[in-house]
Amino acid sequence: MSFPTVRLSRLRASGVLRSLVRETTLDVRDLVAPLFVHHGENLRREIASMPGQFQLGAEHVGEQARRLFELGVRAVLLFGIPARKDAQGSDTWDDQHGVIQQALRVLRQAVPEMLLLTDVCFCEYTDHGHCGVLVERQGQLVLDHHATCANLARQAVSHARAGADLVAPSGMIDGQVAAIRQALDAAGFSHVPIMAYSAKYASAFYGPFREAAEGAPKFGDRRSHQMDPANSAEALREVRQDLEEGADIVMVKPALAYLDVVRRVKDAFHVPLAAYNVSGEYALVKAAAARGWLDEKPLVLEILTALRRAGADLIITYHAEDLARWLGE
Repeated sequence: MSFPTVRLSRLRASGVLRSLVRETTLDVRDLVAPLFVHHGENLRREIASMPGQFQLGAEHVGEQARRLFELGVRAVLLFGIPARKDAQGSDTWDDQHGVIQQALRVLRQAVPEMLLLTDVCFCEYTDHGHCGVLVERQGQLVLDHHATCANLARQAVSHARAGADLVAPSGMIDGQVAAIRQALDAAGFSHVPIMAYSAKYASAFYGPFREAAEGAPKFGDRRSHQMDPANSAEALREVRQDLEEGADIVMVKPALAYLDVVRRVKDAFHVPLAAYNVSGEYALVKAAAARGWLDEKPLVLEILTALRRAGADLIITYHAEDLARWLGE
């Protein structure tokens, strides 16, 4: 039997060889860690469906951010759970008492060099759980995109005043990027970038997040403004629109079931691209690992490497702390 002259397996013979020819790398500097900031003092409550993740009072957010920074994670994305909710989500633009604004001030003092990203949306802050202002049309309550964009702009400017380095509008509201960019520029924050949730799908993978952020809608769903999971070409239109409106980074969310979309976006636009490794993806891994069905560390490394291989420049993941430890071993 004759063997080929070229044998690709030669370069797989040792760990050193494999690392020398590895095409895709995973680095702690690629990671953004989401944190859930809950109004209240001395609060650290584990999220049942997301083992290892917590709702944190502002002082504990500072401690967690320091721990992450010491491990090499340089960026956090803040989600807030306020003391009170109303129809508009007015806590989001409360400069003095807003839950995110308070957390930003704590974090800026606790970890001055940490990059502070803030979620800009309303589902956690409204008493109805939807992503903005609701109006009645033809007997139904629907999102008013114009009024919501005005409020998103107020929220983003308030976050920037409190110390946010980057704002991340997540609601998939038509025109949100343009409204926020114009408001930031007018308020003297033209240097603050926008990371747009450009291709955010109406996904079943968000369940644990809605428990963590206490932001499940009280009625209906979000399919009128989030993308249909069956669509791929539409994602390119959404990304193009956000870039034209001034987005600096675009995102695909969720990540694992949408690797084809990540690849298409990267190939089409060649701009900084984020992939959000969402709560349901995290929960599936944690549940399987807890039962001994899968080995957590190599599984997480494989999943997140796949996101980088597909074209993601940065990865938002709840595995950030564990991954930073593993990469440092």
